[in-house]
Amino acid sequence: MIQSIFSSAEILLPDWEKADQLTWSVIACDQFTSSPDYWEQAETLVKDSPSALRLILPELYLEQPGLEQRIEQIHDTMKEYLEQGIFRTYPDAMIYTERIQSNGVLRAGIVGKFDLEAYDYHAGSQSPVRATEATVLERIPPRMKVREHACLESPHIMILINDEKKSVIESCAAEKDKMQKLYDTDLMLGGGHISGWLMNPEQQKAFQERLQELSEHTGNLKFAMGDGNHSLATAKACYEKLKQEHPEQDFSQHPARYALAELVNLHSPALEFEAIYRIITETSPEQLMQYLTESLALSESLAEQQITVIQGSEKKMYYIHKPCSALAVGSLQNALDSWLKDHPGKIDYIHGEQTLISLAQSPDSIGFLLPDMDKNLLFSGVEKDGVLPRKTFSTGHAEDKRYYMECRKIREI
Repeated sequence: MIQSIFSSAEILLPDWEKADQLTWSVIACDQFTSSPDYWEQAETLVKDSPSALRLILPELYLEQPGLEQRIEQIHDTMKEYLEQGIFRTYPDAMIYTERIQSNGVLRAGIVGKFDLEAYDYHAGSQSPVRATEATVLERIPPRMKVREHACLESPHIMILINDEKKSVIESCAAEKDKMQKLYDTDLMLGGGHISGWLMNPEQQKAFQERLQELSEHTGNLKFAMGDGNHSLATAKACYEKLKQEHPEQDFSQHPARYALAELVNLHSPALEFEAIYRIITETSPEQLMQYLTESLALSESLAEQQITVIQGSEKKMYYIHKPCSALAVGSLQNALDSWLKDHPGKIDYIHGEQTLISLAQSPDSIGFLLPDMDKNLLFSGVEKDGVLPRKTFSTGHAEDKRYYMECRKIREI
């Protein structure tokens, strides 16, 4: 039953007499990793106020000195916030959220907990909750260092349902007036605005019934990752490690079995899938194009999949007549990976056509523009290919990623 996969949770939110909503909520840790100025501005805003900034590790700092001390400070701050009574506890809670993005478009969601037993991030998984893009396993251990000894979690995870009729989550909007408002604030540094309401038991029940009905008309894939897959994979890895280390213990109700996340409809108008482009540098563009032409049967004759190649001042569209994936990005990525195994070259992933054009001016570089992914193909693409290639799409701008707000206890202090 879907109710056992996504359910209510004991959710913690600050007592707003002890914390400020604006400075509490902070953007996802994996954003602005090349922009230290952003995180310095966040530090300046927060100062000594209680903030989710003190409970997370911005990934900007993963490769910097003092990492262990930062993680230790995070764990100490979690304990301090709990001991100081910073939080209010909402048992058996689901929270209906409305996020006004930086472009003014509304994104609705439901915050609750996911059962990690129903999630498998490995390629080829048939689990009800799956990764949509290839999981980079090397990214999990550094995150495990933060979560393993943490007593709290605060998610930037967004998980999608395929509700074309917009009946499951969006129906909650009509019930807002009957809900208790929990927060209502602008988000720092251009993040737009967010509001959240506590759903009562009757509203939760109606929501779960709609979710169950939707699931009965879908395949094995019920929930697909929209954002934060490596964070959910980290929660899964920590849970599996805990079970392995304590085989005699019953973990059926253990808090580590679950992860807090926001459920969002794939068909929300706020979710726009933008293509992520490829650039290959320090290679021979001519030899690479010869290889791609042969392996993908590239030509100018029309076909379902297309790419645009940029080299210097030349920009030319090709069609793929020998696809090896359901999407053009998959066919291209597979071919590029094969090429790079045996030839010199470095690959990078680029947002923005002008940036790609600029980088492709070098004589040893070649760029590839890809069409924006039709988000309607997400669920079918994952079901067909297992997972989509890494860096297939981006769900909007950095400022519109999920901000940390809710927390949940995952171990006793």
